[in-house]
Amino acid sequence: MALKLYGIPMSTCTTRAMICLHEKEVEFELVPVDLYTGEHKQPSYLSKNPFGQVPLLEDDDLTLFESRAITRYVSEKYEKTGNDLLRKENIKEAALVNQWIEIESQHYNPVILPIIYEIFVSPITGQSPDQTVIDANVKKLGKVLDIYEDRLSNSKYLAGDFYSLADLHHLSYTYYMMKTECASVINSRPHVKAWWEDISSRPAFIKVAEGMTFN
Repeated sequence: MALKLYGIPMSTCTTRAMICLHEKEVEFELVPVDLYTGEHKQPSYLSKNPFGQVPLLEDDDLTLFESRAITRYVSEKYEKTGNDLLRKENIKEAALVNQWIEIESQHYNPVILPIIYEIFVSPITGQSPDQTVIDANVKKLGKVLDIYEDRLSNSKYLAGDFYSLADLHHLSYTYYMMKTECASVINSRPHVKAWWEDISSRPAFIKVAEGMTFN
C-alpha cells in the first residue's frame, strides 16, 4: 500500500516531506487538505492530528505528523533506496547530519518563518506585511547565515561533502524567500549562494517546486 501524505503542494512543511519522499524514490499519494475552508480543523482531521496542521503521513497503521519526524521516518524506513540522507554507516557523519538538522530547526527556521509568513501569508488573510517584522528577522537571519558561510567555505554541504537531510530541510522556506527582495541575504554570501544553487537544482526538489505557488 502506498503511503498517504495529507497536505497541499504550496505548504512549506508538506513540501519538506514530499522532497524527502522523492529523494528516497518512495511512491506516495498526496491527499489534498483544504486549508482555506478549514478542513484541517474539522473533527475528522483532528482525530488524526489534534494540532490541526499539515502534513500528516499514513503508513498502514501508523499515523505520523510533524514534517521533520516524517522525513526522518521515511529516511530510516527506506534507508537502502534512493539517496542516503542520514549517513548512518559513519557515526561521525551521522552526528554532523543530526547537528545541522537541529541548527535548521532551532536557528534557521525561527527567523526565516516570520519573513515568509509576512510576505506570503499575511496578504492571504487580508493583512498587510509588517515590514518591521521582516527587517528584524532578515537581520537575524543574516547573522545565522554568517555561520553558514563560514561552514560552507570548508565543505560543499552543511554536514560535509555530501547532500543530507540537513540540507533538504532548508529547501522549502528558502525557495520562497529567494522570490523576494530578501534574497540578497543569500546572494550576498558566495558560499551560501553556491550551496543554495546546488541543492535547489536537485531533481527531487524541482519536481516539488512546480506546485509551490501561492494563489
